Amino acid sequence: MSGNADPRATGERTTSRARLDRGRGALGPALGLVHTGRAPTRAVLTAELGVTRATAGAVAAELEALGLIRVDARPGSAAGSQGRPSHRLEVAEDGPVALAAQVHADGFRAALVGLGGRIVATAPGCETVDADPAKVLGSVVEAGAELLRRTGRRCVGAGLAVPSAVAEPAGLALNPLHLAWPVGAPVREIFAERVRAAGIDGPAFAGNDVNLAALAEHRHGAGRGARDLLCVATGHRGVGGALVLDGRLHTGSSGLALEVGHLTVNPEGRPCHCGSRGCLDVETDPLALLVEAGREPGPEVSLVQQAVDLLRTQYDDPAVRRAAEVLIDRLGLGLAGLVNILNPDRIILGGLHRTLLDADPGRLRAVVADRSLWGQSGSVPILPCTLDHNSLVGAAELAWQPVLDDPLEALAGSDQA
Repeated sequence: MSGNADPRATGERTTSRARLDRGRGALGPALGLVHTGRAPTRAVLTAELGVTRATAGAVAAELEALGLIRVDARPGSAAGSQGRPSHRLEVAEDGPVALAAQVHADGFRAALVGLGGRIVATAPGCETVDADPAKVLGSVVEAGAELLRRTGRRCVGAGLAVPSAVAEPAGLALNPLHLAWPVGAPVREIFAERVRAAGIDGPAFAGNDVNLAALAEHRHGAGRGARDLLCVATGHRGVGGALVLDGRLHTGSSGLALEVGHLTVNPEGRPCHCGSRGCLDVETDPLALLVEAGREPGPEVSLVQQAVDLLRTQYDDPAVRRAAEVLIDRLGLGLAGLVNILNPDRIILGGLHRTLLDADPGRLRAVVADRSLWGQSGSVPILPCTLDHNSLVGAAELAWQPVLDDPLEALAGSDQA
């Protein structure tokens, strides 16, 4: 130490470092609390983490130094509140991003997603999906790489959402029925190769689109605060489901849980791709609504957009209303069976199912209550999903997870550990 160094400043730095060392294990949990909006102030962060105010301050300062959050330098208190005002915490608007990609039957989309589930930029892709997954994933990654070049953002990793069960640990798409991809396509490996080839930093992940939508809604949307959350949604084609238990996505022993699209709700119904008949997948998806309403699907926009527009603009048409009632009854029957098995404390609906709920919420809730054991004694809340592009946000959550687990390891490197 030089002779003119201030020993008090050195002591303060040493004390701050010691506090951070004690709170190293709290960095990830602290970031998770800010990320999901559960710690809007440093006082709340202190209480949630169960640490001293000084340690919480050191943790918040380190997360700010990493460029992940912002700490309000001028704490203020709400009108009428008592006690010492607390510093407000929020995610850094100009911080790092994750590259999120989604492929569906009508095309693909790339996005950059920051902490807090905030979409920074998006790039829609083509409207036709090649039968070769390598071509499609190469295109969507290039769209994402262009977004990164344009914005100049640091990237923590990449996540991919696909309309298929994704088997773990290999990351194989086992049933990409609506994409014409080969069964068992190694989508995670292909995606990771394209990400590396594009010079994008960070690890790459892949998952089922509805699983990822449920994860995003649980952290940032209609599922926030639920303990056992059931999500059922129509994609551009077909129906998917997901379950979040005690805050964690439940994917089963190998990533294949909650294939709810293949619950039978109409034994004499349409043949399903799985070999059965009358599954939710073919009885309550956008094509089913259009056919039930006597409408010929057109090529101009996606099937899901055609179905949603039909409900929103022509619901007074008796044929459209009747078709909606048929789908609501079938959906309600499927949900009732899931309630009996899973006993969730909340159900959220996405895609066309969200629009069906909006069209006649009383009918759907009545069917579920009438057909489910637990619906009789206490109805399960059924809510619409609230996030735009929730599968994209969920794909980004996969890429953000290593940072949420250990921000220093993921961002600062071992020399700062």
